[in-house]
Amino acid sequence: MRAEGWVRWGLLIGLTAAATAAMAALAVPSPALFAGLLVATVLALARLVPETIPRPATTGAQAVIGVVIGMLAQADTLAGLAADWLPVLLVTIGTLGLSMVAGLLLALRPGVTPLTGMLALTAGGASGLVAVSRELGADDRVVAVVQYLRVGIVTATMPLVAALVFGASVTSGAAAAETGPPWYAGLAFLVVCAGAGTGLARLLRIPSGSLLGPMVVAIVLTMTGLSFGAAPPDLVVEIAYAVIGWQAGARFTPKSLRMVLGLLPLATALIFGVIAASAGLGLLLAWYTRDTPLDGYLATTPGGIYAVLATAISAGGDVTFVVAVQVLRLIVMLLVAPLVARLASHRGGGPEPATDP
Repeated sequence: MRAEGWVRWGLLIGLTAAATAAMAALAVPSPALFAGLLVATVLALARLVPETIPRPATTGAQAVIGVVIGMLAQADTLAGLAADWLPVLLVTIGTLGLSMVAGLLLALRPGVTPLTGMLALTAGGASGLVAVSRELGADDRVVAVVQYLRVGIVTATMPLVAALVFGASVTSGAAAAETGPPWYAGLAFLVVCAGAGTGLARLLRIPSGSLLGPMVVAIVLTMTGLSFGAAPPDLVVEIAYAVIGWQAGARFTPKSLRMVLGLLPLATALIFGVIAASAGLGLLLAWYTRDTPLDGYLATTPGGIYAVLATAISAGGDVTFVVAVQVLRLIVMLLVAPLVARLASHRGGGPEPATDP
């Protein structure tokens, strides 16, 4: 690598680290991914970004994110849905349908394909969807910006809605941090899930296998208790998030940035529409399961699972029910995304080219 290349990588890494620290202090969701996206975009527009983000780095990042998502599937949490599996499944399908309709409406704008629109507005799994959107044939720049616009809106409005609409007393308290096995046990768990999951996905030719394979293995090991509470080291997870942000941001040009910025008013309106419709589904779910309206709203809020968890804890809600519904929807969304991509690809005559809109 020439000296210029080292300088570009130094700028990308250093600025991303600084931006991540700043965004973490401001409680921005997934700060490393958002920082990586922002820094890479700025450097790309200034023509100072590295020429390419190495394929092994993006593949490894997808595997890490898949493991992190898979670990959310705790057996005791999901078991609580056994008695109400049918209404929960119907609400999950309904939310997916709402997301797809909103995505098709977003695709009415020039430069946005139906696949890109649907992935951009899928409710849940923002980091996972951004990670695999380009591989599925969508424009990862649009998906990244709109997905994190959704996460930001949901996270910002959730405490207000809980307090003003449902009369919840939401405090700023957080759950106590749990201690677990040492970092090297978590690293070993990550290597096992990533290696086994990626190999199995290649053998079975699973779309987006770099993410879905490790995710499924992590789900199995976590649900059966064979993870022994191990978790990928935080530093590795943050690096993975940053790489996914770089992957999308490095491809921005002035033309594509103008197109994405032009989408934001419509995307914002559609996001609020999905939030309102999902809340309606949540009220129906609460009525059927005899949970509180607040629990129904939090369970079906389209995204921001960690913010949902914090709000449910501080408001004294049924945390197990809320998190179980959120996790189930997230996993279903990510598993369905490759199928939706295939259907959209066949209907549209092929995947979207990786060029400027």
